[in-house]
Amino acid sequence: MSLTPAFLDELRARTSLSALVGKTVKLTRAGREMKGCCPFHNEKTPSFYVNDDKGFYHCFGCSAHGDAIRWMTDHQGLPFIDAVKELAAAAGLDMPEQDARAAQRAERAKSLHDVMQAAADFFTQQLGGIEGATARALLERRGVSAATAQAFGFGYSPDSRGRLRAALKDFGDAMLIEAGLLIQVDGKEPYDRFRGRLMIPIRDPRGRVIAFGGRIIGEGEPKYLNSPDTPLFDKGRTLYNLERAAPAARKTDRLFVVEGYMDAIALAQGGVGEVVAPLGTALTEHQLERLWRVVDVPILCLDGDGAGQKAAIRAAHRALPMLAPGRSLAFVTLPDGQDPDDLMRAKGKPAFEALVREAEPLVDRLWKHELAAEPLNTPEQRAGLKRRLADLAGSIADTSVKSEYIAEFRHRFDEQFARTRQPFQQRQPFYPIAQRKPGQKWTPPLPPVTEDARRLRAAGGIDPILSKAVVAGLLRHPAEIARHMEVLGSLKLADGALGRLFEAVVEVALADTRAAPLDSGRLVTILAQSGFDTIAHDLLRADAMPYSFTRADADANQAREDLDEAIAILVTRPEVDAALAEATSAMMERFTDEAFQRQVALVNEQRALDQRLANLVQANEDARALGLEDD
Repeated sequence: MSLTPAFLDELRARTSLSALVGKTVKLTRAGREMKGCCPFHNEKTPSFYVNDDKGFYHCFGCSAHGDAIRWMTDHQGLPFIDAVKELAAAAGLDMPEQDARAAQRAERAKSLHDVMQAAADFFTQQLGGIEGATARALLERRGVSAATAQAFGFGYSPDSRGRLRAALKDFGDAMLIEAGLLIQVDGKEPYDRFRGRLMIPIRDPRGRVIAFGGRIIGEGEPKYLNSPDTPLFDKGRTLYNLERAAPAARKTDRLFVVEGYMDAIALAQGGVGEVVAPLGTALTEHQLERLWRVVDVPILCLDGDGAGQKAAIRAAHRALPMLAPGRSLAFVTLPDGQDPDDLMRAKGKPAFEALVREAEPLVDRLWKHELAAEPLNTPEQRAGLKRRLADLAGSIADTSVKSEYIAEFRHRFDEQFARTRQPFQQRQPFYPIAQRKPGQKWTPPLPPVTEDARRLRAAGGIDPILSKAVVAGLLRHPAEIARHMEVLGSLKLADGALGRLFEAVVEVALADTRAAPLDSGRLVTILAQSGFDTIAHDLLRADAMPYSFTRADADANQAREDLDEAIAILVTRPEVDAALAEATSAMMERFTDEAFQRQVALVNEQRALDQRLANLVQANEDARALGLEDD
């Protein structure tokens, strides 16, 4: 079938938009237009206008806009082709011809819809009969009113292998088997699928019965039995109650997802009509897309037990790759052991609405789940948390949303472990500056270096790996040597070639008194004359170390900030280690609360320094991943 622009234009011209909209919205004349309260959002003063001459509707409150076809898809929830067919039938316009196979499929589907409606009528009739007494008693115990049972089309399937088959014999066994109403095994006599169950019709967005859910009346398994997949019914693409929930959700701008149809029915009976349920499976990608067609942020309201919360996190993980700007999920956590049905019967709508006001955004649910996944007492465990968070963010396809999640997770991680770093513009160097430029602010010095710290340094307390990176950073940015001259000159770095290179770098910077700033190329040239060319070039090799200040293509300001930070860590760590050694020794001699608290504080300071160093590596990796190199 080919729907040409000419055909669609003719369809719109033959359709009175005000008459179509007026079937569900009260409209009054306003000049050449009609106006009414917008069906897509709650309002008391009409701001929704329909213009028949131009063939469109528009709301000045929520910006809803469209033509007759858009009205059928957005308001009535129909697929595009079904909307066109319905409008064409009302306008007396023949649809373009289908090929023979498509026409045959359409006719077959129409017949199956007739079968399912006939079955629904049969089940409803049985519910009102003598045999339906036990099913009616179950509804009464569950607090389902007669009006609700009628509105949702409840029924009863007799506890018999052939009652439905006999009642619908005119359709033939083949049609009933295809509709999922009969079961046939190995060519034997077919028999009714649903027996002795409370029957709940499952409908498509147009309100047509396409399947059934059956709840057992007494004891037995399975407690709930759904129709199998058929030409009409795909349980992975279907949401229970969508035909009712979609119009309600467009007015309230919210849509709830619960675990089962009894939960959805209980909420609807209590005044919350914008609620749907999957059909015995975890939410699928197709169901998520259907939800997002209705509202931007559906709210998952799953049971408060462990299974319900596992289902929530599975849905969160499944949604991540599909997120887009403005499109997400939220979560309502019910009291443990309760489902929405229990809550509504016990405390009513106010209790449910109170929980909704505390709904968690998707990012909060993911963060809390990963934070509680395992202990976080060791660096390895905290690194595991960081890796899991990175994997979650990395699964998001949309680059802008992905970058926001990376930033958000990093911020929360740093905040959780109290290791945040201030922006470069707000920080001054940590140490005294021997050679300051005019107007440059001086920072007070640290307390004097203790003898224990000096002994620790002499024993190798300076981090050799970080020392190597700092020397590489100074080679890359020699203008920074003067800013840290006093502290750098007092450091005794690793023995061997690196230590000798460091001393040579400092000496060159001190001896070079030219007016022109000392740049990296000239520094390396001078060092080469003293036999340091090989080690200097190795340190300047691209990707040799994971820090911005060792890379030629890094942002200059960021490199200067990170080099400041690295030098601060390099100098401070031996001080902290020495102080911790003193505190530990003192506590072993005489345990006191004060000594213990000092030891804990120094251990935390060690961890903070480790995290600051890890932040330097992570910031460099993120900048490279996001293409933030300096142009």
